[in-house]
Amino acid sequence: MAPLLLTTAAALLSWALLALLLPQLRRRLPDQPNARSSHRRITPRGGGVVFALVGAAFALPLGSAMPALCLPLAGVGLLDDRRSLSPALRLAAQLATALALLAVSPRALALAGGGSGAGPGLLLAALLVLAVVALINLTNFMDGLDGLVAGCLAVALAAAAMPSSGAGQPALWPLVGALLGFLPWNWSPARLFMGDAGSTFLGAVFAGALLQCPGWREALALLLVATPLLADSTLCLLRRLRAGQPVWQAHRLHLYQRLQQAGWSHARVAGLYTAATAALALARFVGGWPALLAANAAVLLFGVLLDRRVAVPFAAPPTVSATSRPPGWR
Repeated sequence: MAPLLLTTAAALLSWALLALLLPQLRRRLPDQPNARSSHRRITPRGGGVVFALVGAAFALPLGSAMPALCLPLAGVGLLDDRRSLSPALRLAAQLATALALLAVSPRALALAGGGSGAGPGLLLAALLVLAVVALINLTNFMDGLDGLVAGCLAVALAAAAMPSSGAGQPALWPLVGALLGFLPWNWSPARLFMGDAGSTFLGAVFAGALLQCPGWREALALLLVATPLLADSTLCLLRRLRAGQPVWQAHRLHLYQRLQQAGWSHARVAGLYTAATAALALARFVGGWPALLAANAAVLLFGVLLDRRVAVPFAAPPTVSATSRPPGWR
């Protein structure tokens, strides 16, 4: 099946399944707004399990089990959406997923076994596992505004699916389509959130896509396509650490959150991040490394300008309970 047909079929199936499941999600997984929420009405979460199932099911006949390896993590995320699980259990699921992704990555296996002796190989493997877990959580941290993560990851995964430098991952097209079928429900004003079931799954699949790249140079280029999401998440974490803030507590300090506090709508913020991701994907595909690096520099500079001149100031939030984890306030 052609990529366009696959993408369209997955999009229609995802949209239809969400329409059927929405009443159940409203009843079983309501997200109650509170003082820290960016939404003001009860909105169901857990919708990410649908695009996860559709994307993984379509990928198997195309010869890729990688998205299916991330499904247990989506299941754990769904349970977490239903009732908050312990951090240890969530971390265990992320570590298991990371190990599974490395086990099917020829590039990762070659690197882990390429040291002179078991010690260097095991160390490299451990670093890769930690990198995958970090990417899962950095993606999850960004799931706080309508359409933000779904829009950006649809573009980033499409970039991974497209042929570039002689290789592509066409089995990702169905997941791109499933995300496009989810976006009408998730775009502002959202009628449905993806929840941890979706955000952790997407972070894991994107990590898996990086590990399936034909070389580390190609993997780094694909990683840079996701700069709008990952730079915001990483820089916010580093700023909080520098300020001595407990990073496990809920907060409202990401750039996307502070732009929304400054009066920008959900759609404006999500549209900007998605458009920036698309510009980076286009630069990678058309101009290669020189264009990608120049586009990244422009995106980062624009982010600094927004941080300094538009967003509300970066400031420590009031102390909140570590068990209070509404979407986006991580």
